Amino acid sequence: MSRGGVNCGTIRAMSIHVLSDQLASQIAAGEVVERPFSVVKELVENCIDAGATTINIDIQEGGRSRIQIADNGLGIAAEEIETAFLRHATSKLQAVADLNAIRTLGFRGEALAAIAAVSKVTIVSRAAGETAGTRLELDGGKLVSRDSVGAPQGTVIAVENLFYNVPARLKFLKSVTTEKRLIDEFTSRYALAYPHIRFRLTHNGRITFQTSGSGDLRDVLVAVYGPETARELLEIEDQRLKDNEEKPASNLQSSIFVSGFVGPPSLHWANRSHMVLFLNGRYIRDNSLTYAIIQAYHTLLPTGRYPLGIVFITMPAEDVDVNVHPTKTEVRFHHSDRVFSAVQKAVRNTLIAETPIRDMGAWAVPRPTPAAPGWSGELDENAFVRRESDPQPALGFDWTPPAFRYDDEETAVSADPFSSHSPAINPATLPPTADLGGGKLPIMRVIGQIGAAFIITEGPDGVFLIDQHAAHERILYEQFMADWRDEDGVTSQGLVTGTAVHLSPPQATLLNENMATMSQLGFQIEPFGPNAFMVRAIPAILAKLDPAQAVLSVVEDLERGDKPMQGKIEDKIVMRVCKTAAVKAGQTLSQAEMEAMIWQLEKCQNPHTCPHGRPTLIYLSVAQLAKQFGRI
Repeated sequence: MSRGGVNCGTIRAMSIHVLSDQLASQIAAGEVVERPFSVVKELVENCIDAGATTINIDIQEGGRSRIQIADNGLGIAAEEIETAFLRHATSKLQAVADLNAIRTLGFRGEALAAIAAVSKVTIVSRAAGETAGTRLELDGGKLVSRDSVGAPQGTVIAVENLFYNVPARLKFLKSVTTEKRLIDEFTSRYALAYPHIRFRLTHNGRITFQTSGSGDLRDVLVAVYGPETARELLEIEDQRLKDNEEKPASNLQSSIFVSGFVGPPSLHWANRSHMVLFLNGRYIRDNSLTYAIIQAYHTLLPTGRYPLGIVFITMPAEDVDVNVHPTKTEVRFHHSDRVFSAVQKAVRNTLIAETPIRDMGAWAVPRPTPAAPGWSGELDENAFVRRESDPQPALGFDWTPPAFRYDDEETAVSADPFSSHSPAINPATLPPTADLGGGKLPIMRVIGQIGAAFIITEGPDGVFLIDQHAAHERILYEQFMADWRDEDGVTSQGLVTGTAVHLSPPQATLLNENMATMSQLGFQIEPFGPNAFMVRAIPAILAKLDPAQAVLSVVEDLERGDKPMQGKIEDKIVMRVCKTAAVKAGQTLSQAEMEAMIWQLEKCQNPHTCPHGRPTLIYLSVAQLAKQFGRI
């Protein structure tokens, strides 16, 4: 007899027994050590707990073949070094009461045992006050050798052949590039949290990231994000002094302090990965606090875009439980609403106080300042209202009527909507007649432009509204794809002087991985130091744009997860390039340019949608208009 596909007749009673220490450690490793990044995380956190001021991380083949972490911390005493690799062995907890106020990054006593159980480990350590170091070798958790050696104070741990004895775990590892990127992200995050520690990360013998250990967070921001981005960041004022002034001394221990840096609204990204949270020096993941940062930017960012934030939360250890998950990145707050409010308020106040407000000159109603009567602390997106009596802006002035300002990343207002248009809209290519369209589009006559975003045309028995950004994106996309398939390839525009682009370590990894594809699509980029690149040429359709911004826009698409592209990656990069080059909502077009755009749209194979599937035009029939006016 069988139930649910299982032959019950074959089930036999099995004796209950205690698992061997090695098997128990390998099972525990499944939670603590998921991948090479997990090994780096656990070992680096041990280095920080040991008081290290220098941490060197050396990775081979994304951590698959070798991970070596060296520090100059307190070291491990010779008589305790073997005990350190036993399960539940730790120096960071003494009693159950210590769990109520954990002040170290590690505390479970599981990491070293779990790592040793699934790899070959060599450790050399010398504690302060000892004359010699101790060298230990373990294979699959079993001791192989022990020797006394000369060594500086500190600890060096080498982990080789990770998961060699657990092949089921080994085959589920991602590519070398993906594993490398996760390690890059971790290292840069902890470098931000501990600017007084000198970090150095090498991949296959090549230094990819390092910090000075000067103690100045600005120096680390430059190393992670580059000088241009670091210069734009706004510092969150530590609320400690303000809180201390307002609260009696007896209540100071319950205070929540928030500090760090956030980006101005003009600096935004395609995903949430640039929002980093630290609690008492520990990197954490908390969807509620991430949302608090996003909420602080309410009405300030385009839809689908996310801010950059490095937020440090300091609070009494008694008010938070970090003993939630073996990875120790999830926490529970005793008063989560207070922490949410503190983060949101700190970020919002920084944006209000520090973000520069554009001077609209004599033809806009000024925005109220925080000191002005009636100030509520909320930014009003309609605070600037154009007066009918005011003159038109001069060429180059960035202004779009609020009703036609778009939050969609596909139609974001350009930084300079009155700048020269792309050469792809060339009135000289127009046929002699002003009646445009034909086989794929109906014959239509251009009437004008509304809201500097839509072209109005008259067609047979009705009116067409054409989205200028979507239409131009379709035109550029088909032109670009035609050039790419041509024998001569995509036309590049060389730069007289190269443009330097600074990326974070994970972004640099992504760009390096896709360098060949970028070259095929008209970009000429070469390494220019750690996490820096020199742009020598860009696709010709981007010739009038900032080369650095063009590269960054492509990298943002590459950041969308482990598999950022669906379908061919080349096709997706082309879409991003065309979206960047296309005219934006808010860009005024001449009559000749509008006619040229419609004529070129007619020549497209699929003129009815942009490459992302959005409609390029909609139709309003005369009958629909008559019905709206009550004539039917």
